[in-house]
Amino acid sequence: MTLVDYLPIALMIILAVGFCVVMLLLSWRVGPRNPTPEKLAPYECGIVPLQDPVERFPVKFYMVAMLFVIFDVELIFLFAWAVNFESFGWAGIGAMAIFVALLVETLVYVWKRGALDWNVARRLRNRRVVAPDPAEKAA
Repeated sequence: MTLVDYLPIALMIILAVGFCVVMLLLSWRVGPRNPTPEKLAPYECGIVPLQDPVERFPVKFYMVAMLFVIFDVELIFLFAWAVNFESFGWAGIGAMAIFVALLVETLVYVWKRGALDWNVARRLRNRRVVAPDPAEKAA
């Protein structure tokens, strides 16, 4: 392949970036700018909030979402590999074995760190450390 073979791809990238830039500039230039208190107010699920939330949104929901995306992408690679299983040979099996081993290792790491444990009281880092009773040691 020569460099000329990549010209359509480069042209498509240039057109896509140019289209994005033109649309952003056009919307910035032509679009109306009249913010009102109603437009700037938070609005979610059809209910206007009457007060600020009492606590921050827990990070564990984001952690579970990120883990779901990671392992969902893993399945995409596994399906693509399974479709072309015979053409890869032993090298493909070895590469996929390494890939799956790394993902299992990641799952074990996340599990040991407590990202999948939703029971906060059971987590080791949240347990109270109680000093042993000196009377029990003497006995």
